[in-house]
Amino acid sequence: MYALVEILGKQYKAQEGATLKVDKIDMEAGKELEFDTVVAIADGENSVFGKPFVEGAKVVATLGEIVKGDKIKVFKFHRRKGYRRTQGHREKYSLITVKEIKA
Repeated sequence: MYALVEILGKQYKAQEGATLKVDKIDMEAGKELEFDTVVAIADGENSVFGKPFVEGAKVVATLGEIVKGDKIKVFKFHRRKGYRRTQGHREKYSLITVKEIKA
């Protein structure tokens, strides 16, 4: 059984016991979160799709640590002008562990 859930404007596939890497959530680690923006629930042959969300469905998860993603290099230049700029960026993510899918 899995659910498609919308978290901070992005959709993720949530299964019980799975760990998801979502955009940073500003809360302390160990807190329990409930997401009621469930787009779809699939359980073998039975599937339920919401318009836009499934009524009464929730995904319960616990918030884990905050991690940094891979480094992205940003390089700007103008040809034949001697203009070069290099900058790096690392996005922060929160790890959440799905405890339960309530349908």
